[in-house]
Formats: sequence, structure tokens, C-alpha cells
Amino acid sequence: MARYTGPRAKIARKFGEPIFGPDRAFEKKNYPPGQHGLARKRKKLSEYGAQLREKQKVKYTYGLLEKQFRNLFERAARMKGVKGENLLQLLESRLDNVVYRMGVAPTRAAARQLVGHRHITVNGNVVNIPSYILRPGDVVGVREKSKSLEVIVNSVESRRNKYSWLEWDATSMTGKFMNRPERSEIPENIKEQFIVELYSK
Repeated sequence: MARYTGPRAKIARKFGEPIFGPDRAFEKKNYPPGQHGLARKRKKLSEYGAQLREKQKVKYTYGLLEKQFRNLFERAARMKGVKGENLLQLLESRLDNVVYRMGVAPTRAAARQLVGHRHITVNGNVVNIPSYILRPGDVVGVREKSKSLEVIVNSVESRRNKYSWLEWDATSMTGKFMNRPERSEIPENIKEQFIVELYSK
């Protein structure tokens, strides 16, 4: 199960925003990584550079590698509607992302681990594939024997964000994936059109 395991604060500093969530290291050093940091004279980014940077940012944000991301884009391109919006909707429909959005895990990486370790169910059945794409109406829950896990309990107790496309029942620790979100409902700072243009070359 390949994934990025390197320094996260360094990547966040590269993009100039905390793409992995709240990060003390990023807040402390809110400037580009490297020996010279802000003092380095940076060349103006080319059109291709801006497009590539946006794709890399989305890959790191949602925890995908290149081949996975390319396959997801091709799937989005076959769907009806706007390619960029379709891509974001598919990314938001991934099981690991929904577990994170529901507040069961503090980060997407933690959500991925919970799914991989068989703590999460979909419609009553254990699913251990983080990239599993949910359909509207699917019910995501925490396995009965996993409900007392400290990481899950702490995350659910500190749950803050609520999303219109997700329903959450704290008593049973289950949530319903109501529908794929509209672009305006997705809070991530992403210029998806750049990715479409990059793959269209």
C-alpha cells in the first residue's frame, strides 16, 4: 500500500498552505523550505509549472500517488458534467476522505489507517480499501469492537465541522453519505481547471 511518508510540514511550506490540516511546524515557519527560505529569488512560475503544482497539491492533500490520481481523472473525464468538478467529487467520495470528513479520524492519513486496519464498515460490511468510492445512500460506521479506540473517541469528541452531504449519528457512530458534494460545498483551496488543462495537453 504505497503512500507518501516523508516530512509533511515541508510539503505544506512548499505550497504555502497547511494542506495536511493544522500544523504547528507550518505556523512557526510559514515560508518556503530550503536554506534561503524567503530570501531566495524565485522565478515567475510558468503556465505548465502552475498546473503541475496544483496537481501535486491535490495529490498530497488527498494522499494519492500518480497512477491512482491519473486513473481517477480518467474516470472523472468519462462522467457527465465538468471534468474538474467530477474529479473533486470522486476524491470526496473516497472512503478514507469520508471517514475524515465525518470526524472519525483527525487527518486523512489517520482515516486511511483506520480503514486499512479494518475498523470501518460500509453498509454493515467491513471495508479495508481506503480508495473505495462511496455511492449516495451508503452508510459508513465504526466497527462495534473499535468504538472504544482512543483515537476514534478523541476525534469524535472534538468533531467541529459539519458538511451538508454527510449525516452523522454520534450515538451509533455511523454516518450516511447523502450525495456527492457540489463544488461550492468543498472547502479545499483547489484550482481544478489547472489539472484538467494539464492532462489535456
